[in-house]
Amino acid sequence: MTDKKTLIVYYSRSGVTKKVANAIRDILKCDIEEIKDTKKRSGFLGFLTAGRDAMFNRDTVLEETTDPSSYDIVLIGTPVWAGNMSCPIGTYIRKYKGKFNDVAFFTTLGSANTSKTYTNMEKFSEKSPLAKLTLNQKEVENDEYKKSLDEFIQEIIGNAINR
Repeated sequence: MTDKKTLIVYYSRSGVTKKVANAIRDILKCDIEEIKDTKKRSGFLGFLTAGRDAMFNRDTVLEETTDPSSYDIVLIGTPVWAGNMSCPIGTYIRKYKGKFNDVAFFTTLGSANTSKTYTNMEKFSEKSPLAKLTLNQKEVENDEYKKSLDEFIQEIIGNAINR
């Protein structure tokens, strides 16, 4: 993508957000990093705990992550939990607030909505994104998201050139 140094960071509990992140990496040929939560979030109890923690914007303990300040653009991907970003992504964004140059956001969701997701991502990162992409889990699982993904990437490129 242009001459901008780009990083994709994402958290994925079930693998859906990871699939999207890898598809973006394959197109942009950029760096990628999976955010790893030290808290167990698998199974039904993990699902319930994740939703509760997301609702209250609780932080979690992450494994070591790359400082994003050396990147021109950071694409941040998260599943939507209880209408909000996942706790690992919330923790990551709050940790590096003030160190992002430009950002773009992408989310994956099952039946929830993104009511607070993008609002909180912007608020905590203190950045207005170059672009936003919301994908339904079924679209991703059935590989019916490629057109939306291409439009998202074109929007990022166009807006990055204009900034």
